[in-house]
Amino acid sequence: MLSFDLGALSSKAAWVDDSLAPDDAIWESGDQLPSQPVRVVGRLSGAGSGRFYFSGHVSGLVAAECRRCLEDAPVSVDDEVHLLFAEQEDAEADDPDVYRFDSSGGLLDLRPAIREQWLLNAPGFALCREDCKGLCPRCGENLNEGPCGCASAPDPRWEALRQMRDGTSHPTSTSS
Repeated sequence: MLSFDLGALSSKAAWVDDSLAPDDAIWESGDQLPSQPVRVVGRLSGAGSGRFYFSGHVSGLVAAECRRCLEDAPVSVDDEVHLLFAEQEDAEADDPDVYRFDSSGGLLDLRPAIREQWLLNAPGFALCREDCKGLCPRCGENLNEGPCGCASAPDPRWEALRQMRDGTSHPTSTSS
């Protein structure tokens, strides 16, 4: 569980060793989802009246697809995080790097901040391997599996330039 009792936190620090599941309700549509639970390890402690500090580590795998060939390309996300939490009523906590929480429930939920850190560190694009050849632009065959049948056929859009290069261009019309 990534929620902590505020009363207990005010008297002593809490050790965090838990995970955030890929099917947790915190994830929103369009999020770069993890392919397995995100591991969260660290220490959550008081940092003054109505403030708490988390220092720890977030790690997991992103379920991504290769941007060239569209095959599965799981990418590791591994990040040290340092988060400051302040009560909603804290007038000095206008800093965008401070996570606000509602103290009326008596709990501090780390999940929204962990989600944000995950999204900031998950790559936007992935490659299955550095030398990925991608897909053929004509037939869509995966070129990592070998050449496709259309690879030897020249692109007809370049025919006019080929003729100019080879000196075989013929004027198509004359102007008078």
